[in-house]
Amino acid sequence: MIESSTYVSHCRLIAICNECRYAMKHVKEGSCIINTTSVQAYLRSPSSLEYQSTKGAIVAFTRGLTLELIHRGIRVNGVAPRPVWTLVQVVVQPEDKVTTLGSETPMDRDAQPHEIAPSYVFLASQDSLYYTAQVLHNNGAFYFVISFSNTLKYTSNP
Repeated sequence: MIESSTYVSHCRLIAICNECRYAMKHVKEGSCIINTTSVQAYLRSPSSLEYQSTKGAIVAFTRGLTLELIHRGIRVNGVAPRPVWTLVQVVVQPEDKVTTLGSETPMDRDAQPHEIAPSYVFLASQDSLYYTAQVLHNNGAFYFVISFSNTLKYTSNP
């Protein structure tokens, strides 16, 4: 598992680094880079360690890249959605998970891509000129509920 995890994580991180390296040739002052990560970067779950690690690294990369580019007037931000309905879910998830996707959120449903898109539009717009090294969380309060329930669980144990 570790070998395959290392390979997959390496490929994901190399891809984002290469994309940003290529973008540097084309972006000018006032431009922005928006990376996609996941709320999973902020959670603890042994079953998705590889995915969480990669998404956490993207958050760190986003914030680090900000420090490199801020002097050029280029902003770097991210979006961390969870859960979002896409066809990928049908391919990678068991059928019972697909039918209940998003049910763990207070909204009792997954997000649709059109509900996440405004975050990217905002971060790319003139309205977000003071935003940099930020990650917007479009997650239907998923992170809040998980964090709150974990806090209760941990504080209730002696």
